[in-house]
Amino acid sequence: MLDYQNNTNTNRLIQKMENYYPVTCHRININNVGVFYRTSGNPANPAILLLHGFPSASHMFRDLIPLLSEDYYLIAPDFPGFGQSDYPDRENFEYTFDHLSKITDAFTEAVGLKRFAIYVFDYGAPIGFRIAMWHPERITAIISQNGNIYHDGLGKKWAAREEYWKNPTPELRKSYQIAFAPQTIIGQYTDGTDKELVSPDGYTLDIYYMSRKGMDEIQSDLIFDYQSNVKMYPDYQKYVRDNQPPLLAVWGKNDVSFIPPGAESFKKDLPDAEIHLVDSGHFALETHAKEISELIKDFLKRKLK
Repeated sequence: MLDYQNNTNTNRLIQKMENYYPVTCHRININNVGVFYRTSGNPANPAILLLHGFPSASHMFRDLIPLLSEDYYLIAPDFPGFGQSDYPDRENFEYTFDHLSKITDAFTEAVGLKRFAIYVFDYGAPIGFRIAMWHPERITAIISQNGNIYHDGLGKKWAAREEYWKNPTPELRKSYQIAFAPQTIIGQYTDGTDKELVSPDGYTLDIYYMSRKGMDEIQSDLIFDYQSNVKMYPDYQKYVRDNQPPLLAVWGKNDVSFIPPGAESFKKDLPDAEIHLVDSGHFALETHAKEISELIKDFLKRKLK
């Protein structure tokens, strides 16, 4: 009996190892910009493009990717100006969301993504929805985790941002650099959630990335250009309304940047959208990766045919 149990346990371990996919790291040149990306899973499986937010990079998916890699092919790039990707000088590279979207779109083609789901979060949402508008036939599903495309989803801080966009001054531009100050970054990770569950590794790495030379002006360009995304909300909504993509909105309900009505608003244009609120803040994956992975697997199992 003991030998049989040991043999059974060994077989289970071997089976588990056969289904294990390491996370591999790569670089690729896109329009003369080095783009870093992570992959995991079997490329023959359905693909998910993971698009990170501010002030982070693809490392924000470090807990989620292993939970999904048995069933899906995951690919997560760092946008130019973020993480391990190049951050060209502003004199030679336009830091706008439209440009980052075009780079990311070219990236998907360069790595051979033909049809794929998108996981969009924060800054990744306007980039992902632009790509979806340009190539609706390529998008198999959308997972939006605090990835907003509705005015209803904008928290109180955005009113001040809109005033800045209308009346930009050098002083206001400088004042908004508080958005990537160390204490602000820590707060983005820890506000609205159980702080003891949040590892310091993520925000410490983001603080490093945001402290690099020239990053203050690069990120200030993107903060100012975020207005282009708000102006495009009707276009994103029309894409959703016209194409009716399978959509799962998983929202950290305590996020003060993108508030829960942003998730619920998807129902206005997409009656079949599935909405789940988790008890976390902006970076919900830091505390709820397992729960979110289970929601994704259940959703995609039903929606991807």
